[in-house]
This record gives sequence, C-alpha cells and structure tokens, in this order.
Amino acid sequence: MGALGLSPRLPLLLLLLLLMLGAECFAREVLVPQGPLYRVAGTAVSIPCNVSGYEGPAQQDFEWFLYRPEAPEAALGIVSTRDARFSYAVFGPRVAAGEVQVQRLQGDAVVLRIARLQAQDAGIYECYTPSTDTRYLGSYSGKVELRVLPDALQVSATPPGPRGRQAPTSPPRLTVHEGQELALGCLARTSTQKHTHLAVSFGRAVPEAPVGRATLQEVVGLRPDLAVEAGAPYAERLAAGELRLGKEGAERYRMVVGGAQAEDAGTYHCTAAEWIQDPDGSWAQIAEKRAVLAHVDVQTLSSQLAVAVGPGERRIGPGEPLELLCNVSGALPPPGRHAAYSVGWEMAPAGAPGPGRLVAQLDTEGVGSLGPGYEGRHIAMEKVASRTYRLRLEAARPGDAGTYRCLAKAYVRGSGARLREAASARSRPLPVHVREEGVVLEAVAWLAGGTVYRGETASLLCNISVRGGPPGLRLAASWWVERPEEGELSPAPARLVGGVGQDGVAELGVRPGGGPVSVELVGPRSHRLRLHGLGPEDEGVYHCAPSAWVRHADYSWYQAGSARSGPVTVYPYTHGEGKEPPTLLSPPPPPAPASPP
Repeated sequence: MGALGLSPRLPLLLLLLLLMLGAECFAREVLVPQGPLYRVAGTAVSIPCNVSGYEGPAQQDFEWFLYRPEAPEAALGIVSTRDARFSYAVFGPRVAAGEVQVQRLQGDAVVLRIARLQAQDAGIYECYTPSTDTRYLGSYSGKVELRVLPDALQVSATPPGPRGRQAPTSPPRLTVHEGQELALGCLARTSTQKHTHLAVSFGRAVPEAPVGRATLQEVVGLRPDLAVEAGAPYAERLAAGELRLGKEGAERYRMVVGGAQAEDAGTYHCTAAEWIQDPDGSWAQIAEKRAVLAHVDVQTLSSQLAVAVGPGERRIGPGEPLELLCNVSGALPPPGRHAAYSVGWEMAPAGAPGPGRLVAQLDTEGVGSLGPGYEGRHIAMEKVASRTYRLRLEAARPGDAGTYRCLAKAYVRGSGARLREAASARSRPLPVHVREEGVVLEAVAWLAGGTVYRGETASLLCNISVRGGPPGLRLAASWWVERPEEGELSPAPARLVGGVGQDGVAELGVRPGGGPVSVELVGPRSHRLRLHGLGPEDEGVYHCAPSAWVRHADYSWYQAGSARSGPVTVYPYTHGEGKEPPTLLSPPPPPAPASPP
C-alpha cells in the first residue's frame, strides 16, 4: 500500500475513467425543440434541428421523418439534404412545389419548413443525422411532436359609428373632416381549445395601394402581453393621447385617431394574430387573419375653406359709417371640440402691395381686438350669423380708403386642447372710397418786433388761413424749433416747443433754453408763442404747424389737413451787439402739404 493506504492500481482505473468521460464529451447530439408544438392548419411551421459533438466534416447531412398517430412505427421520409429523391410519395409533390423544404442555416443546423399545414401533418417528427464519426457514440436523431389545431380565428369589421359620412359600399367608404376623430372597430375571436393570446393591430395602406406586409403601415396594436404600441409614424400621437386603442368586452377592439390629418387617408385593416406559448417558454404565432375596415377619406379644411365679402365697392363721405360683411363657407365642421375659427379684416391703401394691416378680428374664443393704429376708434367686429361676420366703422375717415380683405383661419385641436392652424383663406379685394375733406391750410409766422435781446420775451405769431372743409372745423397749431447741435453742420430734428390743440388745451414741449413758455390763441385763427427770459440756448429756427380737425358722430377726431409756416429765426442779442444776426442753417423746405415733424 502507498503512504495513504491506497491501492497501486487506483491511478490506472482513474485514467481509464477519464478516457471514457472524454469520449462521452465528444458524443454526437441532435437537438430539436421541446414538444408538443401546437400549430394551426393552413399556417406555416418551422422546426429547427442542429447537431453537435460530431466527428467528420463541418457540413453535416440531415433527414426528416414523420410518424403519424395512426401508424406510430412507420417512418415516412419527408426531405433530405443529401438525397433529392428521399421524399415518400405523400410528400413528394409538396417538396417539389417548395411547400415542404429543408433549409440549411449553417453546416450543422437546418430548419424544416412547411408552408401550409394539413391535418395529416400531425405526428412525431424525427430529425436524423447520418454518422460521420469513427465510433458510434451519442444520439443521431431527435424527435418532437407536432399537433395540428383547426383554424378557429375570426376577424371582421364593426360599423364605424356615428362619426363621419359612410357611403353604402363594401368595404365602406368613410369621410371625416380634418380635426375630427376617426373611430374604427374590429371584432376578433378564437375558439381554440388551447390557452392562446390574441394580438390585434390596426394598419393603414395608402389609397388604392395593394395590401400586403410591405404596403400596410401599422397604426397601433395590442401585443400578446397586452401592451399597446404604435407604428413609428404614430408613436408621438400615441404618447400625446391623440391615438387610442381599447378593448370593449371580450371580442371588440376600437381604435380612435384624434385630430384626423390629411395623411391619415387610406384603407384601414384590422389584423388579428393568435399566439401560443411553447414548452420552452417562448411565444409562437400560430394564426393570423386580416379584415378590411373602411376606405377613409379626410376632407381637409384647406380644400373647403372659402371666404366671400360684400356688399361690393363702397363710396362714402367722411364721418359716415362703413359696414362690410364677410361670409365663411365650405363643408366645415362646426366650431367646438375639434375645430375653431378666427376671422379678421385687413386694409391696404389704394395701390399698396400686400394684404395690408389688420383692422379688427375675432379670435377662436370670439374675443374681438383692434389692429395697430385703430385703438380708440369706434370699430366693431361681430358675428351676426352662424358664418357671417360684420365689420363696422362708426365714422369713416379719408385715411380709411383702400382695399379691404377678409381673412379666415381654421384650427384643429391637438393634445391638451392645443390649437394647430390647418387652413387660411383671404377674400377677393373690396375697394372702399372715402371722399376727402377738401381742407387747404396756409400759415404765416413772424417774430414780433423783429429783434429781441437776452432776458427779454420773444413773441412769435402765426396766422392761419383755411379754404374748404365741413362746418365745425377746428384748428390746432404747434410750434417747433430746429437748432444745430454742437459740432454738427446740419440742424437736429425739430422739437416741439408748445401748442394748442383742437379742443383748446395747451400742450408744452421742451424749450431749448429751459425757461418758461406760454402758448395762447389770440384770435380765431391766430396763435402766439412766447419765450420768457431769452437765453443763448433759445437761438434757433422756429416754425408754426397748424392742423385742421373734424369731429365725427362717434366723438372721435380726425385730422383733415395740415400745413407748415416758413422759418422764423430767433437770435437773442446782447446789448451793444450789432443788428445783423449770424447766419443760421435753415431747414430744407417742407413737402406740401407738410405735417408737424
């Protein structure tokens, strides 16, 4: 015995045992799925088979046999990778037609494919691998049972419901307005006696396109694990809540597409797939059917929205009311949950390009607002009928003459009641002529006394003459000064010194010297500006700018004319200084008629 009391023959026995185990590690093994497998008649089945632990070439051959339940000992040859004439007569035509075939995945792996299962295809399938080993060790075949179930899956369309207009065709043709909900239903049921799950999906094919997996775009689907998923183009709408899929009862499925868009038009299908869990825990699709639900047309708002205006070309006098009507037409959904509208009026002066500036509008909530430059005027924008809107200017002015257009915009509601502009339309131009007031103003200004000294008061007078105009015309006059800035050759922009408005209220500006200023009306058409305590900073070129105003029936004032006097030079002398004032830069002559700067 050795030091440990072990037999000297033990190492030899251990060596033999290790050699036997090593041989077993290299034994051939053929693997097929664990059964039984349940599949449905008329559908395809794929049974994989691979071999490992073999000796010989890397590319192995495979032979498939079937043992039917009525003859469990009789092996029926199906197909072989090495012998094209291997198939028995019951499989020969199907193999020749490609309905039954063996496909090599790699040298030691194949898959048996049967395109359309028949009831007599049920039985035990054996995958056999001819030996290439030096010794016969391991298993050379694997068996799996396949059971063929009758086709129990049913799919059909349900009526599309009250939304939209349905034409009496099969499949139905459904028309929905852009922005409305598109709701489609599908019935899917199965009476398979095994525990299976149904997956139901809704898909869309573009109008008139043939239907197939390549042309059918999934919209949304219910997976076998009850998860709801959308196709790639619809994922964002599903996340935003604009796309929904629900199950109603045991067999009814309903898809709702909120806020239909132009690209939602097409032919919709419902696809139901039946899934079963194989013994290895994986899920396999055993049946699939598809039903046409409807041909859907989406009537876009841009193709329907139309705007008309009236009553036609208008000619009115100043101060008269101006009323214009705008009618929005087309096959449009009513405003509310899915759609909203805004209507406004734009005006461009005669001959001016473009649509013009906003006069007034009603927004999607029916709230009115005035455009820039129209604040403070009596202007009304209101809805007088279901789709008729009226613009009313209580007292038109010559400046209101121009080309008017009505602008309508249509919106659809997205997620969270968010509005998205879907269409807009402008009416034809509507000319409006407002008669001019015919007011002509002239102004003559001068410096009283002709010469003024520092510390004295300078009095500037302005006489205004008026020709034309309506009764009740009011006059206003303002005084402006222009003086060169230090280091500049040209005068700075004119600044308001003071004036009297058409309502008799004085307005004081900024005097160059900073001293007191008084403005007053000294006659019906004569204004005076006085600069008290003259200083050298008051030196400059002054002018008088009269304006004529008309008060309309709505109590608003309208400027009907303006003018500008010639320049008046004010130079404060110091006592003892010569009588010739230095030359001041006079402003360029104003355009006619001139407006106050």
